Amino acid sequence: MSIQTEQFMQRAIVLARKGLGRTAPNPPVGAVLVRDGKIIGEGFHPAAGQPHAEVFALREAGELALGADLYVTLEPCCHHGRTGPCTEALINAGVSRVYIGTQDPNPLVAGKGTESLRQAGVDVICEVLTMESQRLIAPFTKSISKGLPYVIFKAAMTLDGKTATSAGDSKWISCAASRELVHQLRNQVDGIVVGSRTVKADDPRLTTRLADGDGRDPVRIVFDGSLKTSPQATLYTQPSEAKTVLVTASDHAEAVLQPYRVVGADIIQVSRNDDGLDLSAAMIELVKMNLHSILLEGGSVLGGAMLRADLVDQVMVFVAPKMIGGKGRDLLAGDGVTSISDAWSLINLRARQIDTDILIEGEVQHVHRPD
Repeated sequence: MSIQTEQFMQRAIVLARKGLGRTAPNPPVGAVLVRDGKIIGEGFHPAAGQPHAEVFALREAGELALGADLYVTLEPCCHHGRTGPCTEALINAGVSRVYIGTQDPNPLVAGKGTESLRQAGVDVICEVLTMESQRLIAPFTKSISKGLPYVIFKAAMTLDGKTATSAGDSKWISCAASRELVHQLRNQVDGIVVGSRTVKADDPRLTTRLADGDGRDPVRIVFDGSLKTSPQATLYTQPSEAKTVLVTASDHAEAVLQPYRVVGADIIQVSRNDDGLDLSAAMIELVKMNLHSILLEGGSVLGGAMLRADLVDQVMVFVAPKMIGGKGRDLLAGDGVTSISDAWSLINLRARQIDTDILIEGEVQHVHRPD
């Protein structure tokens, strides 16, 4: 693969990221049209029902698209949905070659878009920066394949693995630059999850507050099986275009739920189990609400329960150069594994310095665990 090919696909990936958190139930996609080594059109998919990335690139290129090369992060669609098939648009425009980042996991498209282009005489080159392209659509892939949202567990801890002091103080373990990065992440996900203990202890806003004042709020999701949170908590009552969702137990009577409905909360009720609430059932309901990417910020108890339920896909831990010692709170609460061989392992590890902190992230290696 040439350096130039990678550069054009990398540009398509950058464009696709502009749609993160805004395209569900569709995946984010970026496209770049190139002729004689120069970009003549580009685009990204901004939201469901809007034109796809390829269409925006074709519009910008106009007649120059004839004989051009397209770099697109995801296999072009070949079916009629809320918009027409992109393969048809590319063929009609006379695009001669298409570079694809990754195949579409949607059974309506998978492999069919590529085949449609090839049958029309278009040269197709697959798997260009595939890992990066697949990471872009990981929430879409999981929702299509398993009917569950993609969950990112984010936490900040000290060098000795503590997320708060014994008194519960956690402001601020991470540095300002790390907190700004978290707000950027909030701007890119569909929903943000916390547990009742976090709401009671911190009364968080769970909004997106970027330095440039831009961005939009994710849907706020509270797991509160026993209704310990006040309906007057900030995340229920603050002005925001994003809704708040309360996930609680199915055995609550409507009368006790009414105060939460009055402040505008949507309510999901699921059964209880030995680890609190049936988290898998709750996640299925969240996908039905088009919440495909979830940022799990809410505490060691919920984080531990989500890992035990095999619902966490990615972990992001900000490690600060501080030590608390004593009986400070651990990263994960609840019963841990009893054998190192059963520990949750991360793959595709990345590490980088964020001012004074070190961010370590990777995907959870899902393995079958006996009951």
